Amino acid sequence: MKNILVTGANGQLGNEVRLLAQLHPQFIFFFTDVDTLDICDKESVKAYMVSNKIDYVLNCAAYTAVDAAEDNSALCDRINRDAVANLGEAAARVGAKVIHVSTDYVFDGTSCKPYRENDQTCPVSAYGRSKLAGEEALLAVCKDSVVIRTAWLYSPFGNNFVKTMLRLGKEKEKLTVVFDQVGTPTYAADLAAAMLSVIENAEKGSFRAGVYHFSNEGVCSWYDFTVKIHQLAGITDCKVLPVGSDSYPTKARRPHYSVLDKSKIKDVYQLEIPHWETSLRNCLERLAASN
Repeated sequence: MKNILVTGANGQLGNEVRLLAQLHPQFIFFFTDVDTLDICDKESVKAYMVSNKIDYVLNCAAYTAVDAAEDNSALCDRINRDAVANLGEAAARVGAKVIHVSTDYVFDGTSCKPYRENDQTCPVSAYGRSKLAGEEALLAVCKDSVVIRTAWLYSPFGNNFVKTMLRLGKEKEKLTVVFDQVGTPTYAADLAAAMLSVIENAEKGSFRAGVYHFSNEGVCSWYDFTVKIHQLAGITDCKVLPVGSDSYPTKARRPHYSVLDKSKIKDVYQLEIPHWETSLRNCLERLAASN
């Protein structure tokens, strides 16, 4: 039986891993969040991983308040860079492998073709800089690490774009949503499954460390995404209008183009990735069932 540490277990991604864990009785999962393991405390992380004989780490913890990070960069760096280094150092000490989640925000979004893993990084926000620093810190201290960059994450858990658009669609007669930021939504359940696939492959001797990209298939703007959310949810009384990003000035700059090339992770880990509309439908069905 291999032991898996899951950090950030109460977040969107961590909760999806928690559900999938029921399908993997061959592993023992240790679900933690800040109340049970402070990953910013280096000694606590080492002690926890040694005492529980951790074989794999799924790091689902992160500081994700993109605009707030501009004024709280020190805290953002502690969680997204220093804590990641703590996990990597402890993993290297006990011989564990790390699967860590990063972001499309490591790029500036000025490309016009899907970003590959070896494309030049150039974060334009404090959040993006902290996540890139976390990638670099992890790979420097733990050679057995997989970094998975993702984008536009949503799920039935917590607060996210899908749940916000559902709520606003029921409350308002009209919504304006930006059409000039393009990317691909990522269903957290699909990302969680991909992370566990990496572990399953590792158990078969097919682990390849490095940086990978994962999102659902396809491309859309936030406007297109909202229209589809309302269409699939049967919301017909709210008109959705496209506007430019300049209509919504934010403290942190957002990448205008966040499409990720997923060829590498599909080839190396033999993944079949659903289209974003298929996964959105699955998420909405779960939300409807829970209500």
